[in-house]
Amino acid sequence: MFTGLIQYVGKVAKIEQSDTSARLSITCPPITTEIKVGDSVSVNGVCLTVTEFDNNSFAVDVMVQTLNLSSIGKLVVLDAVNLELATKSQDRLGGHIVQGHVDGLAQIVAIAQEPKWQRVDLKLPDKLMKYVVAQGSIALDGVSLTVGELADAKNQVTVWLIPETLANTNLASKKVDDYLNVEVDVLAKYVERLIARGDKS
Repeated sequence: MFTGLIQYVGKVAKIEQSDTSARLSITCPPITTEIKVGDSVSVNGVCLTVTEFDNNSFAVDVMVQTLNLSSIGKLVVLDAVNLELATKSQDRLGGHIVQGHVDGLAQIVAIAQEPKWQRVDLKLPDKLMKYVVAQGSIALDGVSLTVGELADAKNQVTVWLIPETLANTNLASKKVDDYLNVEVDVLAKYVERLIARGDKS
């Protein structure tokens, strides 16, 4: 489990593609002192498993389903990626519950720089809009954010990025038409499932 509070920004050092998977090597010396093989790391909001590491970088294997569903398959060498280690049970949960199970992709449709923050408007897949509420939580490329506004008619959500977020994540480098990994609040999906199933015991 993650909280969506990004700890490091790494860089893609190498990509090895195969028919059904890819192996990414990510450079981030600080994180390599905290991981071991088998650990989970959120990479742009996708929960991946460390398969090897050294003092400078670590590697993860990405299966075809993840490549198809997320933006991981669109990464190129030297791209910046948001990194978060799995949450320890004794840590403060400062963001919200983020599983690293990406639900789809959001496309940036507008960016506006305002005096104290940056406004970003994103278009979500129609099937995900029902899980999003104003002032609720959403994870974009693994970053825990609060939904500011909704435009249901256009399947759009608005978030505001404060300078702290822009300085410590890869979101500052994003531009209009870029795609971000989206994970909606898991609690909404559980509620939907409970209502749909009803009491069938």
